[in-house]
Amino acid sequence: MPTGEHDRASQPLEGLWRRWGTYLPERQWGTVREDYSANGDAWRSFSHEDARSRAYRWGEDGLLGWTDRQCRLCFSFALWNRRDRILKERLFGLTGHQGNHGEDVKESYFYLDATPTHSYAKALYKYPQAEFPYERLVAENANRGRTEMGFGLAEAGVFDESRYFDVVVEYAKAEENDTRIRLTISNRGPDRASLDLLPTLWFRNTWSWGCRYEDGTEKPKLWKADGGLVRCEHETLGGFDWTVFGEPDAWLFTENETNREKLFRVPNAQPFVKDAFHRWLVDGEMTTVNPAMSGTKAAAVYRYDVDAGDSVVWEGRLSATGLGAGPDNAQVFGDRLREAEEFYGAAIPEGATPDQKLISRQAYAGLIWTKQFYHYVVRDWLSGDASQPPPPESRRKARNWQWGHVHAREILSMPDKWEYPWFAAWDLAFHMIPFARIDPQFAKQQLSVLLREWYMHPNGQLPAYEWEFVDVNPPVHAWAVWRVYKISGSRGNRDRAFLESAFQKLLLNFTWWVNRKDEAGNNLFSGGFLGLDNIGVFDRSRPLPSGGSLQQADGTAWMGFYCLTMLAMALELARESVAYEDMASKFFEHFIRITEALNHFDGMGLWNEADGFYYDHLQLDGNRHVLKTRSMVGLIPLLAVEILEDSDVSKLSGFRHRMQWFIKNRPELSRLITWCDHCTVHKHSLLALPTKDRLVRVLSRVLDEDEFLSPHGIRSLSASHARDPFEFRLGGENQSVTYAPGESPLAMFGGNSNWRGPVWFPINYLLIEALEKYDHFYGRDLLVECPKGSGKMLTLGEVSQFLSARLVSLFEKNENGERPCVPNDPRFAKDPYWNDLVLFHEFFHGDSGRGLGASHQTGWTALVTRCIEDVAPVA
Repeated sequence: MPTGEHDRASQPLEGLWRRWGTYLPERQWGTVREDYSANGDAWRSFSHEDARSRAYRWGEDGLLGWTDRQCRLCFSFALWNRRDRILKERLFGLTGHQGNHGEDVKESYFYLDATPTHSYAKALYKYPQAEFPYERLVAENANRGRTEMGFGLAEAGVFDESRYFDVVVEYAKAEENDTRIRLTISNRGPDRASLDLLPTLWFRNTWSWGCRYEDGTEKPKLWKADGGLVRCEHETLGGFDWTVFGEPDAWLFTENETNREKLFRVPNAQPFVKDAFHRWLVDGEMTTVNPAMSGTKAAAVYRYDVDAGDSVVWEGRLSATGLGAGPDNAQVFGDRLREAEEFYGAAIPEGATPDQKLISRQAYAGLIWTKQFYHYVVRDWLSGDASQPPPPESRRKARNWQWGHVHAREILSMPDKWEYPWFAAWDLAFHMIPFARIDPQFAKQQLSVLLREWYMHPNGQLPAYEWEFVDVNPPVHAWAVWRVYKISGSRGNRDRAFLESAFQKLLLNFTWWVNRKDEAGNNLFSGGFLGLDNIGVFDRSRPLPSGGSLQQADGTAWMGFYCLTMLAMALELARESVAYEDMASKFFEHFIRITEALNHFDGMGLWNEADGFYYDHLQLDGNRHVLKTRSMVGLIPLLAVEILEDSDVSKLSGFRHRMQWFIKNRPELSRLITWCDHCTVHKHSLLALPTKDRLVRVLSRVLDEDEFLSPHGIRSLSASHARDPFEFRLGGENQSVTYAPGESPLAMFGGNSNWRGPVWFPINYLLIEALEKYDHFYGRDLLVECPKGSGKMLTLGEVSQFLSARLVSLFEKNENGERPCVPNDPRFAKDPYWNDLVLFHEFFHGDSGRGLGASHQTGWTALVTRCIEDVAPVA
């Protein structure tokens, strides 16, 4: 039954219920868009140390904050334990230069709950009572090698004896422009402890740059009115009132403008600047705040001494001017939390265990919290702003200079709001699969917007990610469009307009792939690193050593996968428009040719009969070298599978006739189609890159615990390479690939990423979906041993459920109360203030399941919600 949240989520995205949300980034410093250096060193050009004193050009950041969808007026909170050297206004982490495994947030925070329209949201930040160990975190990690784990807060001892504060922030909307805010601060330690809380409200600085693209030209203003009220005026946002409940110890006002004197030794235009609150509280500089109590940044100061085990509660309200009193906060929070319970009661399978329901709820929360306002106008970024000094000449060819058309200014789904606070095309595609279950409107909008002309390059390429738009990610966008289309509606009641619009744009992208990534015209594709970072012998995003070219099993398979998805879409659209039958025929024939190339080009294609596996081939000096790494690259051909139902094809006379002609006149290619001769209920045919025999042979390695099958999913590299590394000699040097189940031992492309052993959700999930399709075709006529050596023979549908269960087990409590994703940490097993908290990492250790990489990459790791649906029994 639809709930109140279902009703709100079904309203148009531009409606006011979505105007406010947890859209505030967790990190703006250290991003490409804030980098105005001559050498393009984003991490060093705008550091965490600078962030408290320097106004941002393209966005804002804060602790678990709240803002409108254009990030005009922002709310967050700052903390000071009276020991730290820095007022805690934003999350701290190591830069790509500082971490022994690249960038790494060094904070403890958790997204606990959220609804699609942000009618309710809840998160937790754990703030140490001891001095925050900024310098020690940097120094210790600098002294550690790449084979060692990173040094974090727990190892630093700041949570010992539970000497920390739990800071829970909740947001609840009484109506569209009326947000209630509650902060609950609990002393978990054994002694009375002090804390200063600064709820803070500010305007994003849009007035210092002479920007043509921001709405309005007038500088906004905050000022203290009577009682616990701050008035806010903005030219396009309108008037808002910020009310605090409980008399603060002090009110502070300043301007959200750069402290030029501190950073650049240039006099400030006026005395009140961005870092005023830090200087007033931590440094005791009383003259840094505006005694007239006005500006563009305001805070109320509350000084607490909290007894052991006690809590204090702060409440506030941010509402449009003139709304009146409205319901009290208790009622608003109670109503919205009840609706959130009802909403997820309908979204999460009733048959899931209580722990699985908790995992799903927090995964969905992280997915929603990780939406953020993203602003980046490349042309202006390259040329500089009218009111600022001209940029160095080197910026004319700075990164992304070929993408001057990109004009991003909207809410986008991020991989991780601290480590990856910018969109990534293939990440976003995976995010939308779980989003389709709870917020199909948003899922469709996100997939559509990246296909628009202000993102997609005129040549048809999709931008990869902020760090390098020109990089090539796997072409999964079409698959995401197709899956969201199907998930978000029953057959006969789906959004055809969405599918048709996306299909037209995807044709441009497909053409780009064909023209740019098949240089020899032989249907063997080489797409670069394809998001798999350091999986291969070489850095595939760079020119290969000694010239040469690479024929990639994954690049070719991705194009087969792309072809089949476009074929499925074209057949669906042809049900109502015969014009699409021609497109379906095009993709059918194109797929057959890719299948032929992958399996038979120049003999055996990229298939190795002796090993029963697909490998990359290096063409060098007229010779072909087989790069025998048994990696995820060789599994991707299994993903390209589609079933054609005779009942559907028979209704499309044009497509049927052309397919029959192809089968009759091109028998050497038509043999690549598998027909179902035993079907009694309905007839269908199978299109897949591997034959049945090759599928079984690859799966024998996939389901081998000595190779790809880990206790918690499919590894990205066979564990056999631990005892038998692959080595290749080129240019007088030996190149090798060795199984590395955890953090990357190499500095090769990808920073902290590693595809040489760990478990990654995206490819695991695609494999699960592929196995379901194979099962639909073969049924009980194809059984495989799972795990290999167990004697248990399963259908491929049963194997898909088996793999889903292993992925879910990463987060489930075992018999000792431990979650494999956070092993060897008794807090998460036994401490009542930790044991129901879940982190959704970027990837996971290939043997233990320990979480690795970005710690809050709930985006694609939220696919666990779909896996829980697969394994939860029907109630």
